[in-house]
Amino acid sequence: MQFIAHADSPLGGITLASDGKMLTDLCFDGQRSFGDLLERSCQESLLPVFEETRRWLDLYFSGKAADFTPPVSMAQTGFRKTVWEAIMTIPYGKTMTYGEISEELSGKRGRRTSARAVGGAAAHNRILLIIPCHRVLGAGGKLTGYAGGIERKCWLLEHEGIQLDDRLRVEQGR
Repeated sequence: MQFIAHADSPLGGITLASDGKMLTDLCFDGQRSFGDLLERSCQESLLPVFEETRRWLDLYFSGKAADFTPPVSMAQTGFRKTVWEAIMTIPYGKTMTYGEISEELSGKRGRRTSARAVGGAAAHNRILLIIPCHRVLGAGGKLTGYAGGIERKCWLLEHEGIQLDDRLRVEQGR
């Protein structure tokens, strides 16, 4: 059985899902392919993981980086999980490109990982914001797709203090 709860945000409603212990999904209401993410038999519930996630969201949307991460379930292929773990290391207010992540993973895995494969794995992220794929950019700092919508990606990056130049490139003085 899957459990769900809801949260409000400056970007609209958010639906949370859990297996009862771990957060399995965090999606903006109405986002592309959202309906495919949840089982048909969901039960509204007040779970500790939902309370912890709401606390994390409150901190995030108040402009603070949380010093904790709610327990998340990354029940996916090993490669996707590896990419998501790499994405989770991108600090609040910073970005990386798919290419930079692929280079980092290539070094750790001992074999070449393409930026396209990293992008494919990021596109399957079911726990938005906490696995911050909005911080991942295309080559040269170009904004690329985001499951929550490109407008939300822009808002999230600006919320974290990242200056967007014409919504195409990021200037952040690394």
